[in-house]
Order: sequence, then C-alpha cells, then structure tokens
Amino acid sequence: MREARDITRQITVAASAVIAIIGSFVGSGAAGGTPIQEASGGALSATATPIAPDVPAFSIWSIIYLGLIVYAVWQFLPRQSSAERHRKLGYWVAASLLLNAAWILSVQFDQLWLSLPVIVALLAVLVRAFLLCRAFPPTGTLDAVITDGTLGLYLGWVSIATAANATAVLVASGFTGFGLSADVWAVIVLAVAALVGVLLAVRGKGRIAPALSLSWGLAWVAVGRVTGELISVPAGVTAIAAVVVVLAATAIARVRAVSA
Repeated sequence: MREARDITRQITVAASAVIAIIGSFVGSGAAGGTPIQEASGGALSATATPIAPDVPAFSIWSIIYLGLIVYAVWQFLPRQSSAERHRKLGYWVAASLLLNAAWILSVQFDQLWLSLPVIVALLAVLVRAFLLCRAFPPTGTLDAVITDGTLGLYLGWVSIATAANATAVLVASGFTGFGLSADVWAVIVLAVAALVGVLLAVRGKGRIAPALSLSWGLAWVAVGRVTGELISVPAGVTAIAAVVVVLAATAIARVRAVSA
C-alpha cells in the first residue's frame, strides 16, 4: 500500500513538472503566449514599478526549472522514493509547480489581480517545503544540492517576485500611496524583503540557496533603478543595502550553526 502511495506521489510530481515547463514556454512567448514582460499591459515589466528587477534577473528561472526537472527524476530513484523527506515534500513540490503554471495563466489572460493571491499561495507552499527540508535532513550531499538547493533558490526568488507582483497590482489599480512617494514605498517594500531574507537565514540556519536567489533579485532591482529607464536612487541604494544585509545575516547564521 505504501509503495502504491509512493508511486502516485512520484507521478504527481513528474506530471506537475511537465505542466510547469509547458507553462514556462507559454510565459516566455515561445509557445504562442505573450511574454510575461508584455502581458497584462506590461504591468510586470522591468520598468513598471521601482521594485521590478531588471530583465536579466529572470534568467534564474532557467536554473530553477532545471533543478525542478532533476528533482522530478531524482525522487523516482529507489533510495529517494522511500525516504520520509520526499514523502513529506512531494505533494508540496507538486503544488508549487501547479501554482507556478496558474500564475502564468492568470497573467496571460490579463487577470493581474488574480496573480497576486496565486503567488502568495505559491510563497506559502514554498515556505512549508523549506521548513520540511529543515525538519527532514537530506539523504546525502547530492540530495541536499538537488532538493534543498532547488527549493531554496525557488523560495528566495519567489520572495522578491511576490513583492514586485504586489507592487505591480497596487500601481495598476491606481493606488496613490497614502500621500507617500513611489520612492518611499520602494524603500519600505525593499526593507521588508531584506527582513524576509534575514528570517529565512535565521530559520534556515544559514541556508545559502534562498539568500543567493533573493540577493540576485535585489541586485537586479538595484541595477534597474540606477541604470535602467526607471531611475530611483533611493530604491537602488536600498536594494544594495538589502543584499548586504541578507548575505551578512546568512553568513552569521551559517557560522553559528556550524559552531553549534
């Protein structure tokens, strides 16, 4: 009975990975869809809001998708198929893949407002997967790289993407900022993103992958605000400071964890 459940879980993860990959092709414009940067009236383009990362930042999806494909294959291997961590993680990973595809579809159909609850749900699912990775140690170094590394990169990137998505929805809906300027709001949102990075560092005891992808996104926010079409020096400086804070917090948490 348990073996049958394992097979069902493995097939679900693999099928979800296929759906997510198809969604990524649609979102890139390669399969007839509208590129995300142009969809929903360009609300999610690199110059739509002061929180939007510059275009090259999105290349990280190639690494994340590759890692998810490898994970979908990895979890079929005999040692992994019966590992308790993968039994706990499997359906959460599948849920993240389906939510990823749902997010792309919501943007493709110009339902920008719907994309926000979808990406928030995706973030919540990835946080749960992150906590499960902490609770159930990897079966070895390779499992740590494939599973923890991929899900960590996924979580870090979706963290900054959620902030950018929320900002895009507010701007598109005509939010006036309660009298505060766009620069002030950008500083506030980026500070919150840095706080999220610190919390992930502490809770994850210095896990490197989430910090790297979150810092990657923040760094490209800085590049876009300093050298791109939408200039915002306060946002650029805050984004750089956020990168330093996230990496420093991760390094400190890592040293403490190793020492302990």
